[in-house]
Amino acid sequence: MKNTLSEQALNYHEQPRPGKLEVLPCKSCFTIDDLTLAYSPGVAEPCRAIAADPAAAARYTGRSNLVGVISNGSAVLGLGNIGAAASKPVMEGKGLLFKIYADVDVFDIELDISKPETLIEVIKTMEPTFGAINLEDIKAPECFIVEQRLREEMNIPVFHDDQHGTAVISGAALLNAAHLTGRLLQDMKCVVCGAGAAGIACAKFYMALGIRRENIYMFDSKGLIHTGRLDLHPTKAMFAQSEDCTLEVALQGADIFLGLSRKGLLKPEMLASMAPSPIIFACANPDPEITYDEAKAVRPDCIMGSGRSDWPNQVNNVSCFPYIFRAALDMQATTINEAMKIAASRALADLARQPVPQEVVEANGGVALEFGCDYVIPKPFDPRMISYLCPAIAQAAVISGVARCPLPDMEAYKAELQARVRNVRARTQTLVHSYREA
Repeated sequence: MKNTLSEQALNYHEQPRPGKLEVLPCKSCFTIDDLTLAYSPGVAEPCRAIAADPAAAARYTGRSNLVGVISNGSAVLGLGNIGAAASKPVMEGKGLLFKIYADVDVFDIELDISKPETLIEVIKTMEPTFGAINLEDIKAPECFIVEQRLREEMNIPVFHDDQHGTAVISGAALLNAAHLTGRLLQDMKCVVCGAGAAGIACAKFYMALGIRRENIYMFDSKGLIHTGRLDLHPTKAMFAQSEDCTLEVALQGADIFLGLSRKGLLKPEMLASMAPSPIIFACANPDPEITYDEAKAVRPDCIMGSGRSDWPNQVNNVSCFPYIFRAALDMQATTINEAMKIAASRALADLARQPVPQEVVEANGGVALEFGCDYVIPKPFDPRMISYLCPAIAQAAVISGVARCPLPDMEAYKAELQARVRNVRARTQTLVHSYREA
């Protein structure tokens, strides 16, 4: 084992087989009879069936369980525009998480395309291959254009996780923080630092949950979004306040700080001026706008979340995107809509209020977990996640009219979901051990 995180990470990605994904067959092909069925002439039969009825692809191919994770590498994590090739480790990582957490198959596709119109046209041609598209690490404002057009012009779900995943998981934390502090969302003042894809999507989602638009103060690198500015893209302009002010002034009496910006932006004296029991989501990557210790030192009453796994309340997209796609694929949904995202957020919030099983406590290093300020969102490794989220999301898809399948028996569906995850993890462990022993 190497000594530093950098060395450990590079070794992890290189050994014993480069990358994080492998394509494996799920059908036998060892005899002449197998070959006859798998390829010529037998393969002609499902081809004919699909040509006659395109929906038959769900029966005879892996399309209905296959997601395209697609990026052009223009906004990768905290690394910026590092290009398509350099984004591949992240896209492979998304594929790993999709499979381990929800048994969703992935092809990662990195496109060396910067023009939104070209990117849209290329991705549209992939609809026959995939059951859904996960856009990833595409910079704003181009990401808004690309996602909106693809959602309008494709008949499968298209979901930009950088926007909506962060919104769903932080929305769950917000719901529980409001519950703990006795606040009504419509009365809360929210300050957002970072007007990129995630910041704008979170602000929109918080509005869907109940926060009023006029109570959202959004800052970008040039300051507050306000009507006197002439440089605003429409996605930013919708949050424009009538008058300019500084971040220090905006935070006075504010209930919520959402940071998707840069290290150290939220100063202790700013936090001190916020409302009682302030809600802090400091999600800058890899170093947040304020540390947990700094925040608790100045405001012991705060409820804080961040992107870090070593602090309470990790705002981690893996707590939602695998399950949103799992349910969307199971219901053959035509899109992932606001109702499905809200259902996911509310299910996450509800799960955090339930007693925590011992296996989750053990995975958390033996540290007890109980609903409260330091536990308002479930841990990403909670095995109950799939059976809590997917049924709620599936039901929302049916009720909102985007599902092409009827709602399954919920108890049977939950059992099927749990079995899928158990089986895929067992198979993965066997495969990984086989490499280590080779």
